[in-house]
Amino acid sequence: MTRTLYGYAFLDDFVLLYPVYALLFGDTGLSLGQISSLFALWSITGVLLEIPSGAWADAVSRRLLLWLGPLLTAVGFTLWVLIPSYGAFALGFVLWGAGGALGSGALEALVYEELDRLGAADDYARVTGRARAAGLVAVMAAMGLAGPVLALGGYPLVGAASVLTCLLTAAVATRFPEHRSTASGTESWYGTLRAVRRPDRPVTAALLLVAAVGSVWGALDEYTPLLVRDTGVPDWAGPYLLLLIWAGATAGSLLAGPGERLGAAGFAGLLAGSALALAAGALARAPTGLVLVAVAFGGFQLASVLADARLQRRIDDSARATVTSIAGLGTELATVAVFGAYAAIGSATGHSTAFAVFGVPYLVTAALVAGAGRVARRRSEPS
Repeated sequence: MTRTLYGYAFLDDFVLLYPVYALLFGDTGLSLGQISSLFALWSITGVLLEIPSGAWADAVSRRLLLWLGPLLTAVGFTLWVLIPSYGAFALGFVLWGAGGALGSGALEALVYEELDRLGAADDYARVTGRARAAGLVAVMAAMGLAGPVLALGGYPLVGAASVLTCLLTAAVATRFPEHRSTASGTESWYGTLRAVRRPDRPVTAALLLVAAVGSVWGALDEYTPLLVRDTGVPDWAGPYLLLLIWAGATAGSLLAGPGERLGAAGFAGLLAGSALALAAGALARAPTGLVLVAVAFGGFQLASVLADARLQRRIDDSARATVTSIAGLGTELATVAVFGAYAAIGSATGHSTAFAVFGVPYLVTAALVAGAGRVARRRSEPS
């Protein structure tokens, strides 16, 4: 299962369009506001489909959704390169968002339950950390290849390679083991959705933490090519500098195992330190500042894995994909808000200042986590 997971994670992110699609939009003539609206549409699609798709995953085969999603993404990428226009980009993002929603929740639930079946649920953070690292290595590989492929065949060749990767991802997804019987769940996705009760306080806290940690840097990710461009480097060198940022995120994923030993104070320190590194690196307005941005992305990635592991330990198998999708819904809603705020801040001040401003939410989250940790310690102390 882990070999299939790592292969799936790698192929799912080995998309040559990733490091250049913001440039494609800009070269097509789209404004920053239009580009941000596309990102928002992408997230809104996820918002609308996140929970229904999670309930569907709990009611039917999770493996089915994992191979169906990449096929929808392949159609979207095809539209982008055949008829590049705002309408085609928008439809492509709707299909991509739908494909992502199908896999969101389903993948985490399948992996956790297969590990639990083998008595290895405690390895979830380490395994998913490695899977995310495999995905980030794929992103870096795509960044390294995007420049030469773009120079060789332009956006059409980059798009064709991306479509092929989506098809391979779907093929690998069919190899996931799935021992869960769908008969053990409810009779329909709607029944599964209705079966989810209001989560208790620990689950609610874990849901909010997943959204708070993942939404901001997940949105900033989409603007990193523009941040790199603003440092003054030529477009052909941009993908190579983006490799630096994603190397940091990959390191963060690989530290998930040791990172589970962090308590509330350590987790808060991780978020605060990453926020300060993000602000300092962005405000440097130079290629050397991207080193600190890479450190920040590494910290945020590690925090995202740890927050997801914390959530998985607090929910049961009957609606695992649905509850995980609720976390995804919260993340998407916050991401939409970030896209809107970024469009306003970035248009008025530039990308470097916008990146620095979005370190503030992480400082707030760090303070809340540290405060909650202190309250929990006081309650555990004998009176």
